Amino acid sequence: MTRKDHYYNKAKQEGYRSRAAYKLKQLDDLENVISGGDTVVDLGAAPGGWLEVAAERVGPQGRVIGVDLQRIKDLEMPGGTDRIETIRGDMTEDRTRDRVTDAAAGSVDVVVSDMAPNMSGEYSLDQARSLHLARQAFETALDLLDSGGNFLVKVFDGPDVDALRADLEGEFQYVRATAPDASRESSSELYFIAKGRLTGPVREGDELEVEIVDVGSEGDGIASIEGYRLFVPESEKGDVVEVRVDDVKPNFGFAERIDRD
Repeated sequence: MTRKDHYYNKAKQEGYRSRAAYKLKQLDDLENVISGGDTVVDLGAAPGGWLEVAAERVGPQGRVIGVDLQRIKDLEMPGGTDRIETIRGDMTEDRTRDRVTDAAAGSVDVVVSDMAPNMSGEYSLDQARSLHLARQAFETALDLLDSGGNFLVKVFDGPDVDALRADLEGEFQYVRATAPDASRESSSELYFIAKGRLTGPVREGDELEVEIVDVGSEGDGIASIEGYRLFVPESEKGDVVEVRVDDVKPNFGFAERIDRD
C-alpha cells in the first residue's frame, strides 16, 4: 500500500476529515507545538482535519479557531464542540483579524497554517505562491501570538525558503524544518516549526549600555529594558556597563560585558 493510500484509508477508518490530520499529529508529536489549555488559530482550516487534531490536543480547557475563505462544515467531537469556532473570512483583512482576536479573547498561544495555493502545474509559480501564503501566515502569527507562543507553517521547498527561515529565527527562540511521514512521497512540502515567540526589546547580537538595577539569586546583575530582564555576569547593582546580548528567551535574556574587552 502506498503512503497516500495508507493515510487516506486511516483517516476514513478513524473519522478524520482529511489525511492531513496525521501531518499535524506527527509534527506535534515531534516538537510539542500544542499543549492542553492552549488557544490555537488554524489558518486555511477547511475541510477541518487540523481543527479536529488541534481540538483533541488542547482538551476541554482549550480553544481552537479555524479560519478559511471556504465554509467549514460543523464538526462533531467527543465531549462536544464548544471549544471550536470557525470563521469564514480572509486573514489579510482587518475585519477577519478582529473577529479572530475577539474569539480568542485577545490571547493566542499557537498559530498553524497548512495553506497551499491552487495548483497550476508549473512548480516555480506554485512554489512562489506557497511562499507568499507562508509569509502571510507568518505576519498573522506575529500579530496574534503572545510571548512564548508557537507557529507552524507549510511551504513548498525552493527559492527564498532560506530567507523565510532566517526571518522566523529573528522572531522565535527555536526554528526547525521538517517533512512529516504523512506527506505524500512525491511532495516537496516543508514545514517550519517555530517555538518561543520573542517579543522583548532586544535581539541576539545587540550592543547597548545598561544600568544594573538588581542582582539575581545566582549572583548575576539584572538590567531592565522596557520591563525585559537581561542578566549580566560580573556586575553589581548600580553599575552602568556596555554589553552584547548573546541569548534571548521570550521573557528574559543573557548578555556579556564588552566594556572589559
